[in-house]
Amino acid sequence: MLPKAELHCHIEGAAPPALVARQAAKYGADISGFIRDGAYFWHDFTSFLAAYDAAASLFRSEEDYAALAEAHLAALAAHGAIYAEFFTSPDHARRAGLSAQAYTRALGEGILRARAKTGIEARMIVTGVRHFGPPSVEDAARFAATCGHPLVTGFGMAGDERAGHPRDFARAFAIAREAGLGITVHAGEFGGPDSVEAALDHLRPARIGHGVRAAERPELLARIAQEGVVLEVCPVSNVALGVFPDLASHPFPRLLAAGCRLTLNSDDPPHFHTDLGREYAVAAEHFGLDEAALAGLTRTALEAAFLDEETRRALLARLAGAAGQPLGAAANPGGKTAAKLGKIH
Repeated sequence: MLPKAELHCHIEGAAPPALVARQAAKYGADISGFIRDGAYFWHDFTSFLAAYDAAASLFRSEEDYAALAEAHLAALAAHGAIYAEFFTSPDHARRAGLSAQAYTRALGEGILRARAKTGIEARMIVTGVRHFGPPSVEDAARFAATCGHPLVTGFGMAGDERAGHPRDFARAFAIAREAGLGITVHAGEFGGPDSVEAALDHLRPARIGHGVRAAERPELLARIAQEGVVLEVCPVSNVALGVFPDLASHPFPRLLAAGCRLTLNSDDPPHFHTDLGREYAVAAEHFGLDEAALAGLTRTALEAAFLDEETRRALLARLAGAAGQPLGAAANPGGKTAAKLGKIH
């Protein structure tokens, strides 16, 4: 099985329906409004967000979150993933009645459990919610910068791209960057190419979550390729949420042809009836990628990952051994992250 790696997944959105059902039984909650026949259901972006929040509300304790992270990473490992990053949300922690510290500690415990059982490596990216406003995003950045958890290696921002302008959030990203965290930001999903360009100008990310609407502006694609910014592309999610009508319309091949550095990701996998294995299969079937090209996407993800250099080299060696590729030198878009972390046990 080809080794895989994922950089873009929201941990609450990764909750499997079966696990959510067990959580509902534990707390005496009714899930009939968003899960039927063992699957999530919703009909538009608004109802998707409602289903997402309803499922997330059933994770309320540290053990709940540890079990969620472990289940998510075990499922990834079963599809051949050797590395994963996922987005965490201090705002969801507060809604659950947990401190951000307890929430992060619990997710970290889940990572350690999954690694012990499957060998998968994982890290956390703390995210602010854009439509909650700049002060909230700055709070998330301060937490990410000061929490001291060795598995928190990145900072990002998700939420409604129509809320505010990237310049409004520049201070939050400066806080995270100064702390040595890797920087990523959602842009160019529901926002058009302007949202990508503004993110590059004002937030200076190493990676962009989605970024696919940049395909509408060739000069922007050229800039992304020239600057080496990595795009965290989620093809099945983009079609499920109506960003593109079908996979034949997805710009992945154009992004690749323009020289952009791309990775494959599942976003909120059970909500979109996908998983990382399916994303790689979609790239092979619909975008014409052979095994060498797919291995190249995994390599890009490992090179762009926010982790220490010793672990990166080990992961690249695992990939090279499985895919018959030369190891070469790895890039470090995570800035000071490698120097800051050292080896994580």
